[in-house]
Amino acid sequence: MKIATWDEFFKIEASKLYFTNMLSFIEHSYKLSAVYPERANIFKAFELTKLADVKVVILGQDPYHQKDQAMGLAFSVPRTVKVPPSLVNVFKELKKDLDLDMDFTNGDLTYLAKQGVLLFNPIFTVEDSKPLSHNIPEYKQLTISIFSTLSQIETPIVFILWGAKAHKMEKYITNKNHLVIKTAHPSPLAANRGGFFGLHQFSRTNDFLTQHGLLPIQWQNK
Repeated sequence: MKIATWDEFFKIEASKLYFTNMLSFIEHSYKLSAVYPERANIFKAFELTKLADVKVVILGQDPYHQKDQAMGLAFSVPRTVKVPPSLVNVFKELKKDLDLDMDFTNGDLTYLAKQGVLLFNPIFTVEDSKPLSHNIPEYKQLTISIFSTLSQIETPIVFILWGAKAHKMEKYITNKNHLVIKTAHPSPLAANRGGFFGLHQFSRTNDFLTQHGLLPIQWQNK
């Protein structure tokens, strides 16, 4: 079944038991403790990037777990918040790969979401100061459903999978029209071991898009 919009997608998923259980978990979690991002922003990525507009998918791990950081877009933080180390590494690689002058003081990636870069984490929420605390099977099922839906789109999409958890989603990308790029996670602990820097993942992405008649992503944030 081809799905045309995220609204349609979430309406279908809402009829399934796992989704009902997921919503109950979310409801309970936000009452029990400090959870990020703000509840209204859990699915912000799907509000900013329409299904029909998706060109690139960047999949991370789980949201930032400190106050005021997570905003519903993977790796993104509000403009007023100090850019986290993982995103600093992303900006470093963008600067080197595409010779861009990046603004290292602005971590808001909304500008990418509006260009068709779907930025989301397979774990959608997290408890304050407890990374991976919300690693529930319901979130995994939702991510699988998202990937299955994206895989049905005929227009070529680039999937950039950062880190081992993201790599596990590759098997759900079954459309041969799509490109998969797998690297280490950009966090200092992973990136500094190798496998993230110098792989030209952003230039490869733009080359792939232009080769298929699509506009490249304007990665520069200033």
